[in-house]
Amino acid sequence: MRAKLTALLAVCTLTASLLTGCGSNEETPASTETGTQEAGGETGEAAAPAASDLKIAIVCDASGQNDNGYNQSAVEGAKECADTMGVEYKVVEPTESIGNTLSILAEDGYNLIFSMEYDFDALVNGEAGAAPIAEQYPDTTFVVFNATPNLDEAGNTIHDNVISVLYNVNESSYLAGALAVLVNENADVLLGDGYDLTSTEEARALGFIGATDSDGITVFGVGFVEGAQHVAQELGVTYDYYAKYDAGFADTAGGSTVAGTYYGNGANVVYTVAGAVGDGVASKAKEVKKLAIHVDANKDGQQPGYIMTSVIKNTKVVVKTLAQAYTDGTIGDMENIQVYDLASGATSITDLATFSAALETTDEAKAKWEEITAYLADLEAKIGDGTIKVTNKQNGDSFDEASCPNINFK
Repeated sequence: MRAKLTALLAVCTLTASLLTGCGSNEETPASTETGTQEAGGETGEAAAPAASDLKIAIVCDASGQNDNGYNQSAVEGAKECADTMGVEYKVVEPTESIGNTLSILAEDGYNLIFSMEYDFDALVNGEAGAAPIAEQYPDTTFVVFNATPNLDEAGNTIHDNVISVLYNVNESSYLAGALAVLVNENADVLLGDGYDLTSTEEARALGFIGATDSDGITVFGVGFVEGAQHVAQELGVTYDYYAKYDAGFADTAGGSTVAGTYYGNGANVVYTVAGAVGDGVASKAKEVKKLAIHVDANKDGQQPGYIMTSVIKNTKVVVKTLAQAYTDGTIGDMENIQVYDLASGATSITDLATFSAALETTDEAKAKWEEITAYLADLEAKIGDGTIKVTNKQNGDSFDEASCPNINFK
């Protein structure tokens, strides 16, 4: 079962932070950051929120807490919860197994633990003959992302205290794919001397670089290629599609190299879902004067004008929403699978403001850009009302390359 969260918490206003600095914890096999917001305050100062019984832990993946995206957004959510709700939080960058880290945190009384890593065996199934961690700590709520490992073969929930968070990034990636083709086909009108795109008379191509060959990554790629297919079919053109699904999350130089190959093959746009690897792709895009699409947070300003858009996966919204539900005592009433779609605001493409500022300022360019943005808004509305259905690999949907006849899969 799934419950869509379409009414999410409003963004809280930050108060003066009383967070402690970074430090180490001898009992936790990781580098950590801890913080809290204590109750009270001196006369004349705004009173801080009452201390909460909630203790939040963010267990980062290999990209670390300063990835300017997936992990960092979750950390920011925890900090805002400390500021506004008085919760205690800890950020952990594991140096040992995820299972060991989760166990220590649960033992230390962290009762809402967000695990950003794509590693669920110890939590759900148990390892080395040990009982599943979720079973060992039934009073702790564990939150995992981008997969549904907590279902048995019949589709039933295994542990009531494990919540899976899914984002309909297939939908936002669909918009990114459509945008990529629309910009590529109109580059001569939209883009000036600051770019060196391959002419559509020479080649039409797109690239995708993913961290791992998993449903949590392929969901982006399939949505992207389906969006590109939609526009390419309408225009009666065909695109070559280059994809890599084992780039990891940290090899910035490797990302630059692969992107260079794709750009050399005629791709003018490369979309990367691979953490810091995308930073290398964005740098290469600027170097060769082509275009990139980033992911997780709004990174358009990282290489202004060369990052066309970013596909947002806002983990801050999730942390704040579930922390509030825990505090309210309603988290036990929530479905074990939480889905955030375009309407939720937790996933989207950016507002395109940074890229649009780099476009030509002619009347023709302005009119074409208005046409493109209106087209994207119409696509979003059609996705929202179900007129357009985007394959969701994260939910187990199958994808047949033959469904995209205007895409040549390389």
